[in-house]
Amino acid sequence: MSYSAIHRELVSLCTPARVTVNKRYFKTGPGEYGHGDKFLGLSVPGVRAVVRAHRDLPLGEVRMLLESEWHEERLLALLILVDQYRRGDRPVRDEIHTLYLRNRKCVNNWDLVDSSAPYLVGPHLPPGKRGLLTRLAKSKAIWERRIAMLSTLHYIKRGEFDDALRIATLLLDDEEDLIHKAVGWMLREVGNRDREVEERFLREHAHRMPRTMLRYAVEKFPDHTRKHYLGL
Repeated sequence: MSYSAIHRELVSLCTPARVTVNKRYFKTGPGEYGHGDKFLGLSVPGVRAVVRAHRDLPLGEVRMLLESEWHEERLLALLILVDQYRRGDRPVRDEIHTLYLRNRKCVNNWDLVDSSAPYLVGPHLPPGKRGLLTRLAKSKAIWERRIAMLSTLHYIKRGEFDDALRIATLLLDDEEDLIHKAVGWMLREVGNRDREVEERFLREHAHRMPRTMLRYAVEKFPDHTRKHYLGL
């Protein structure tokens, strides 16, 4: 199956009314984070259905999808890469990881990051060799900084919190709301597994955390504990 054939398949599944919904949802207006992004008009379940039909698409064709001007085609490429990474051996995973990093400029909205970074970056970096996350966290590109934070979800799920807390600390002074949300979300995930670890972090940093970041981090806390940290 070629890129052009998949594009025609996606177009056949489009709903024009969804174009307007997606453009509003992903903030494509002037000055917004998704400014200029283009949509065919598919839902996420619709894209996932296409993934199942083309899960063995050659990486050359996947790369063409990833470089597409259409948001849904980039999402499709990333979901196919995640599926192939899960099923692949080490050489396949190395190739996919490299392809992802070389084309990370195409991973340019929060849903694209969240659908890919925890599955294509986090799992590929062994302990002691995660300097990539630091470099991404210090990037001027908002999506690279979000990739750094979301990649740590893989470690959090394994009960390993050091990298998540390290990247969260690097991003405490970030000016972007989408980074505040990402950091707060990952801190909440830490707390879901070990409340004391999260609270240790909050006791040290809550006073300087952006409001949105803090609200996300304490969302699951008991009411009196949540109010305490928000009061800081």
